[in-house]
Amino acid sequence: MASKPSSQIRIAILDDYQSLSISHISRLLSQPNISIKVFANPNEPVKDRNDHDALISALHPFNVICAMRERTSLRKEVLSKLPNLRLILTTGPRNAAIDLEACKEAGIIVAGTAFSPSNTSVAPMRDNTAQHTWALILALTNNISRDDSAVKSGGWQGDLPLSVNLAGKTFACLGLGRLGTEVAKMAVIAFGMRVQAWSSSLTQEKADAQAQSAGLPPGTFVVAPSKAALFEAADVLSVHYVLSERSRNIVSADELALLRPSAMFVNSSRGPLVDEDALYDVLEKGKIRGAALDVFWSEPLPESGRWRSTKWGRDGRSEVVMTPHTGFVSEQTMENWWLQTAENLDRWLKCEEVLYRF
Repeated sequence: MASKPSSQIRIAILDDYQSLSISHISRLLSQPNISIKVFANPNEPVKDRNDHDALISALHPFNVICAMRERTSLRKEVLSKLPNLRLILTTGPRNAAIDLEACKEAGIIVAGTAFSPSNTSVAPMRDNTAQHTWALILALTNNISRDDSAVKSGGWQGDLPLSVNLAGKTFACLGLGRLGTEVAKMAVIAFGMRVQAWSSSLTQEKADAQAQSAGLPPGTFVVAPSKAALFEAADVLSVHYVLSERSRNIVSADELALLRPSAMFVNSSRGPLVDEDALYDVLEKGKIRGAALDVFWSEPLPESGRWRSTKWGRDGRSEVVMTPHTGFVSEQTMENWWLQTAENLDRWLKCEEVLYRF
């Protein structure tokens, strides 16, 4: 492994919005040759994440970067101008925002975390994104945000649409990997929904294997004959795809046009999987019941952007429920990730091999 710097070691912790990292890494502050800078504000270290020059200037002094998921993109044009950088520790088992080939060329070590820690007493848990996905769906089907606002402002019942009973309706799952399977299982067991699924490589045999891995009988997850057929059948369409250049805009205007007026669209995966303009147009024109979004095309979401400023659910527009990419942000997950990050940092400082190296 690459050696650590022999003099002052500067560590940058990026995008720690809740300032949770320092309780795990603070013990390192007792070492005289270590300095730690926590960037907790969403507008730090730079407000415009596409301003590479500003990002290079902000990160230039640091030997170690601790990254929170994919909140800051570390591409070759940035990494190649960070001569002091020796180590990148990211939370999660992968990070598409880090150019691994550029890191290899520069001799930068990159490592992540597992879903549960290797040597702590914190119990393993299910993926919080599945729970959050259903929180979004129910907020939309049961008008939680709208009715909460009405009661708090002195109102009561009277608005349409009414809530939806999900039993017997079709849960359409775009992607049936680990997370898609977990969310689809909840649709069946908790709400009595029918499940259809589609991905470019999904067969009925694979869908049956996923069902059995979730404790469900073969045939529970029915593979739609095409992506178009999946959208046509959907009462709730939930996106569970891994973002890549191939899957970017996998949901286009053509697919969105196939959704029935009563349909609900949910994305807790990645914003760029969906054509932003096409989705905005569908919702602004009220062509479907609503959408629930935890991920966006630019994060943090611009303060003056159209997604924040549009009066959703009014004047014929669809209902839209939004959360600030918090699907994975649970107490247990963050505790696990920062514990493992601190462990890996300790290992590197001792010139030991880091865990979960990419």
